[in-house]
Amino acid sequence: MIRAVIFDLDGTLADTEPLHFAAFAEVLATEGIELTRVEYFTRLIGYNDHDCFEAVLAENHRPAGEDKIRTLVERKARVYQHMIENRDVLYPGAADFVRRCAERFPLLVVTGTLRAEAEMILGRAGLRALFLDVIAAEDVEHGKPEPDGFVLALGRLGFLLRQRPPIDPSECLVVEDTHAGVESARRAGMRVLALMHSAPEDELSGADVIRASFADTDLDEVLRLLAK
Repeated sequence: MIRAVIFDLDGTLADTEPLHFAAFAEVLATEGIELTRVEYFTRLIGYNDHDCFEAVLAENHRPAGEDKIRTLVERKARVYQHMIENRDVLYPGAADFVRRCAERFPLLVVTGTLRAEAEMILGRAGLRALFLDVIAAEDVEHGKPEPDGFVLALGRLGFLLRQRPPIDPSECLVVEDTHAGVESARRAGMRVLALMHSAPEDELSGADVIRASFADTDLDEVLRLLAK
């Protein structure tokens, strides 16, 4: 039985991964590093900003100290937030699916993006009030594929709802779009609906249910499949 739904944001609810790539590429170019689209979408998608910069700097034999990474994250945040501040970035059908879920379940967001960026996107879409909370990059030490964000989300659900019996990890449905996100949710013991917005089906094979997009996703059907 599903008792809560947890959404990823970038690439799942919002078509923002191309914008993240463009912001990463712009910032890295000032460091003399070329980040290609293929590199980002095959290896780095799903990472938070810190882990992405850390990996790219190391691969290019550049110093990857915390001060340097923090500076790059701040620069990238300014570029990216300027890109999204006046854009409607949600995927078609995403808002309607969130509203259908909110009628039946408590909702949270677990995202590798910064809190200010998540709040901006959800607020502009008129969806922020439907989520109990947002677990953002600043809230966890390790990003996806580590399970930290989803473990924290479960604890937040328990604190906010105080339901008895408490919600079990297996009673949470996570909606994700990347291999790293699916792995993170599974390591937290949760069920997963994966959307092929950012990755082909074979990269999402750890999910319980896989659909091409929100247009192909019926909430009742997903719940029936999970109940089998």
